[in-house]
Amino acid sequence: MSEVPARLPMEWIAASLKRERGRTGLSLSELAKRAGIAKSTLSQLEAASGNPSMETIWALAVALGVPFSALVEPPVSAVQVIRAGEGPTVHSDQSSYLASLLSACPPGARRDLYFVWLEPGTVRDSEPHIPGTVEHIVVSDGAVKAGPHGEAVELGPGDYMSYRGDVPHAYEALAAGTKFVLIMQHM
Repeated sequence: MSEVPARLPMEWIAASLKRERGRTGLSLSELAKRAGIAKSTLSQLEAASGNPSMETIWALAVALGVPFSALVEPPVSAVQVIRAGEGPTVHSDQSSYLASLLSACPPGARRDLYFVWLEPGTVRDSEPHIPGTVEHIVVSDGAVKAGPHGEAVELGPGDYMSYRGDVPHAYEALAAGTKFVLIMQHM
């Protein structure tokens, strides 16, 4: 990885968490319990402090019944350009996995678009996403082994794959500098 992109502004996550928690009517305690995180952690996130990992944000999204992007999407503008390496990025505590949200799902559509950087040496295990999720991958550089547990496939530059994202799945870089586009489609 040449340059690590900027992290997500905590104000985006805080506002989104408050909005979605209010929409569902869940208390701070109940949402923390459902997501399997400490109430104090959730309180810090809603106060725009802390440094949540991808796993924490995913757990909160699943507990709220929303796509991951609903918690990290930036304010909407008429024209949006994200230069390479400048997208809002989250990291994994489990592996050398970075993902930049490139396009959140607009109203009436249900898909999110990410650009992912992954390095060899660790596996990014992913818990099931909301029911009906389908993931699509297009590899641009390197090589990756991806897919549901027991059905993972090795992919190289230009290869495309789709699979259920509502079951446990994983990504593993097989070459340095692995990059791919990940589209999450929510049914």
